[in-house]
Amino acid sequence: MYTLTYSAEKYDEEHLNKRDILALILKHETDAERIRRNLSYYLGDHKINHRKKEKNLSNNKLMINHARDISDTATGFFLSSPITYTTNDESLNIDKLTDAFDYASTDDVDHDNALDMSRAGVAYEYIYVKEGETNLSLRNLEPMNTFIVYDDTIEQNPLFAVYYYLKKDDAKSTSTFKAVVCTKNYIYNLNIQNNPGIDQSTTETPTAHMLGDIPIVEYRNNKDCIGDFEQQKTLIDAYNTLMSDRINDKEQFLEALLVVYGAILGDDQEETINAVNELKKSGVLELPDAAKAEYLTRQFDESGIEILKKALKDDIYTMSHVPNLTDENFVGNSSGVAMEYKLLGLEMITRTKERYYTKGLKKRITLFCNYLGLKNIAINPAAIIPNYSRGLPKNLLELSQMISNLKGTVSSKTLISQLDFVEDPDGEIEAVKLENEENIKRQQEMFKLNENLPPEDIDDDENSTASDKTDEPSTEDTD
Repeated sequence: MYTLTYSAEKYDEEHLNKRDILALILKHETDAERIRRNLSYYLGDHKINHRKKEKNLSNNKLMINHARDISDTATGFFLSSPITYTTNDESLNIDKLTDAFDYASTDDVDHDNALDMSRAGVAYEYIYVKEGETNLSLRNLEPMNTFIVYDDTIEQNPLFAVYYYLKKDDAKSTSTFKAVVCTKNYIYNLNIQNNPGIDQSTTETPTAHMLGDIPIVEYRNNKDCIGDFEQQKTLIDAYNTLMSDRINDKEQFLEALLVVYGAILGDDQEETINAVNELKKSGVLELPDAAKAEYLTRQFDESGIEILKKALKDDIYTMSHVPNLTDENFVGNSSGVAMEYKLLGLEMITRTKERYYTKGLKKRITLFCNYLGLKNIAINPAAIIPNYSRGLPKNLLELSQMISNLKGTVSSKTLISQLDFVEDPDGEIEAVKLENEENIKRQQEMFKLNENLPPEDIDDDENSTASDKTDEPSTEDTD
């Protein structure tokens, strides 16, 4: 991904230059084309779909969408469960912040961001206040229409973000970019003519957003913003071609050439065609004694094709570091260590995703805390810790044994946090504490009840039991 920069000395957020914004948009279009190609592969628009052949040749176009499988698997492993937030400051209450996240539907946006990271290599979100509302909202932005501009210093500090789209007027043969430019303090809605050769003055009045920083957040998939399947597209194309040609060969085998020796099917072309059609209908061919006929067919090396197919498929998943979950290696009950070893490559790229996503989350948290500060709700963003959970089947028996063995060595909160079905470890600890207190109280009440019981009541019960036994008729009396 190309990093767009702008002169720090020339930049003035209160006086933007439309001509410079247009130049940056046109520069970004090069990277946007790469992102569009990646998205088209995810959606199933592969190279095989555009292959052309002669009309008389079989031209099957089998599209096996490994790109979608890789992205969906990597995204599900990374963000199968919503991100949870804790704090390293016990005196800090973050309920207002988590409530604001819930209102903004951060869980949905997080999943959309993770999918864009996997497909396009980068994701963007826009934090804003809807008209007529007082709470912050969140929206995932299309990565092919969004970019961040950094200054030209060694620190590369972000200066502003741009979200744009093109509007065409075919009647006048003109086109205009609608651009939303977000700076640290303002939001511009600009109309920029798609003509680099003219000067355009910025007459639009900016709007202050009061968030304290650029309200568009960038999330990178890795340092170079490379998608999870981006470098495997040629392997995917080769696999599609192999499978398509395999079907083509089968069809051409069924349409094999009939060779006749020592005879002819007709005196002219018309009679020959009629004879061939009759042969297809009846399946019977009469020839003189000395003549013979046979089909001219190709020999298939099915074992060689199968080996090549398996090699291509293995390379696709191996080089993407995303495992093929339908592979025989994932069959059976594997231990936790064995499963982690099989998923080592996926775990490595997921840790990279986490590191860059946490970097973006810190900015999101800061923006939300800045806005809550306007409502006199003070929350230190540096004290907020995001927590991720893996989308991996777990052996609950092993997990329970591990928790039991570490009890007394590791805090209860840390141990309970290992259980995916527990969303609030603090709340769960409190619930267990209350449950234990209720059990103790119930037992104490039962002991007090027995202690207050008069001794004669106990004796009466015993005597009545004895008398009941005495009153029972004996077998001898009956006889």
